[in-house]
Amino acid sequence: MPANLTPQYLDAEEKFKSALTTADKIQALEEMMRTIPKHKGTEKMQADLKRRMSELKKEAQKKKSAPSQRPSWYVEREGAGQVIVCGPPNAGKSQLVVSLTDVPALVADYPFTTRSPQPAMMRFEDVQIQIVDTPPLAREILEPWQLAMIKQADVALLVFDVNDPELLDQTEYVLGLFAERQISLDAESKPKVLVLGNKSDAGSGADNFQVWAELFQGRFRPIPFSALDQADSGKMKSELFRLLEIVRVYTKAPGKKAEDNATPFVLKKGATVLDAAQAVHKDLASNLKFARLWREGSYDGLMVERTHELQDRDLIEIHT
Repeated sequence: MPANLTPQYLDAEEKFKSALTTADKIQALEEMMRTIPKHKGTEKMQADLKRRMSELKKEAQKKKSAPSQRPSWYVEREGAGQVIVCGPPNAGKSQLVVSLTDVPALVADYPFTTRSPQPAMMRFEDVQIQIVDTPPLAREILEPWQLAMIKQADVALLVFDVNDPELLDQTEYVLGLFAERQISLDAESKPKVLVLGNKSDAGSGADNFQVWAELFQGRFRPIPFSALDQADSGKMKSELFRLLEIVRVYTKAPGKKAEDNATPFVLKKGATVLDAAQAVHKDLASNLKFARLWREGSYDGLMVERTHELQDRDLIEIHT
């Protein structure tokens, strides 16, 4: 009897394959067990899933009793989202990270200066976004975890040097890597991927970019870019914020003025008043009655229900 696996099961299976931690693997495996069709044709698969779950739980228990150890390449998520910067050798990845974060990095005109993931924080207005520089995607030094990191990021910036003589070979190689891991080169899937044609302003860069874009038309849509151009970097910061699909929500106590320069709570688009209350404190969420909402050019202290959807830069006053 055919298994007839559902799309939900296949998605969970892909998450399991790309999981970096035991906890993530267990979570994906639980989803696989929940969504696998229950019939005679999947009995062996169900038994195998249960066996793997048992092994993973034993492994997790061992890790709990042992001193905490994480791989040297593991990067703890910080801020409103995680952006991975990747690409072939000497494409200008590190310079891009410097221009986005203003954090000094090892930048050189020779390849392989980045040997391990290097996180830094990018400030966009009043939020912080994590930018992670990674070792180059190159046959000589490629590590399996590099593609796993990319796949689990919120956004990936795939950087190419349009003036590199090996640009076409590099592009085909990286496209092959991404295809193997089922990473789409677009800004709609997960992770959202932007392909940057770096150094498009140098020498014959503009012409090279045009030829490159035409050769790979239909496979991806590159963006001309210069990591040394402040205007390009400013636009990129705005674009990254947009791609993360987040909203900033500010709060104030009833009867008091809103604080100047207050730090916002960062929520996913579609978040409600209840989600905001939960972010402030779980007790507020359980006792929430209503909220008052201030929105520039629209609401001025309007009473709203807990299910009311919030927008970027909303100010709310929570009532319990």
